[in-house]
Amino acid sequence: MQYALVNGIKAEAVKGASGNCIGCGQKVIAKCGTIKIRHWAHAVAEKCDSWWENETIWHREWKENFPTSFREVNFFDNQLQEFHRADIHTAAGVTIELQNSPISLKELQSREAFYPKLIWVVNGLKFKGFKILKAIPDPNHIALNDFEFCHTEHLSMIRKSDALAQSPNPDILNFYHKDLKSIPVSTVFYAFSWRNAHQAWMHVSCPLFIDFGGHFLYRLRKRYQISGNYSYLQLISKQSFLAKYATD
Repeated sequence: MQYALVNGIKAEAVKGASGNCIGCGQKVIAKCGTIKIRHWAHAVAEKCDSWWENETIWHREWKENFPTSFREVNFFDNQLQEFHRADIHTAAGVTIELQNSPISLKELQSREAFYPKLIWVVNGLKFKGFKILKAIPDPNHIALNDFEFCHTEHLSMIRKSDALAQSPNPDILNFYHKDLKSIPVSTVFYAFSWRNAHQAWMHVSCPLFIDFGGHFLYRLRKRYQISGNYSYLQLISKQSFLAKYATD
């Protein structure tokens, strides 16, 4: 935890200090060593939030982009009879969960049910076998209404009529085909592949933004198709994301 209550005031950890957990109210002590980032820990092995994960420098750097009042906001879960500590909760009621480690589908669905306006920001540098591929046309471009993206690393499409007919050998069309070559390739949308993908993230319902470091994020998007939903990425600047969510 970055914050605890010290004499009733929300405060960061300082060597030798003690305070109370903002959620459960139990005693916490400051941990200010040289290896881990400064944080508060329960004096007794107490896990007041079953969704808790170890906080990393990545978490802390993201939190620093938001006003202190937005960070580590606590809510009580009547069903589980425990507190949940939102990493970020904005004045507009948007909850941003910063996820550095893998998560089970059950927990993902529990969090999405609990927070009414949830956004995920996930550390993509922890993903294995993830590759951003070629730029693609806007999947919602009107000229693509009669086509569906193939589920391969090579950018290609089939006709929707073939998908409806469940044709066993549909024509595979690349973007040099006369029916597709006039459609502009975007600089915003990208195909990707993910060997051994984390299934929870592929079944996410709330907006999910992947952070690979640098000045941009990739939002995971989905195009609904007869032949199977097609997942792709939308590039957005981190600056625009913060402009939208990090202001009072």
